[in-house]
Amino acid sequence: MEQTKDLATRRLVESSVMIAIGTVLSMFDFKGPWALGGGITFCSMLPLVLISWRYGCRWGLFTAFVHSLLQMLLGISNVQYATNVQTAVLIILFDYIIAYSVIGLASMFKNRVKNQQAALVLGIAATFLIRLACHYISGVMVWEVLWPNELGWAAPIWSISYNASYMVPEIIITSIVAVLSYRPMRKYYQGEDLR
Repeated sequence: MEQTKDLATRRLVESSVMIAIGTVLSMFDFKGPWALGGGITFCSMLPLVLISWRYGCRWGLFTAFVHSLLQMLLGISNVQYATNVQTAVLIILFDYIIAYSVIGLASMFKNRVKNQQAALVLGIAATFLIRLACHYISGVMVWEVLWPNELGWAAPIWSISYNASYMVPEIIITSIVAVLSYRPMRKYYQGEDLR
């Protein structure tokens, strides 16, 4: 009983620390010369990936959901642009809640792919692409309606170009760092220190 309580406390503390690290990393973004907008961070989602790998998808989803609420609070000015309740709900769901919560599923290939580094990259790519899809939907349904792009591109083309210009580098950077850190941190990723 005591050991279960200690593990629950450790999981909660680690998740809180990882949310804090991810939040701080998200505040330091840069724009590539190719970027049409958005900011590229240095692995701000990797802490959420680590929690998912250590504690599974269910706890990963919960942790990523909490992170999404914090991101929404930090970006509340975006919600204020909504012209009606429906638009506000779309921004909250597709730019924050769903977009960030899906990162908690990053360990979905952990027990399905033998090569764990490949499973890690597949999980990152799949969940970040779902996040990209969320931002794409928001771009077409909300942002292009509020502020048509200055280049005059069709809404679907603009939204995928804008959002991919920062999400694709996020996928690449996070995958590279995850693979490079996996071997020296394998026991941590796999949660072997929890047994």
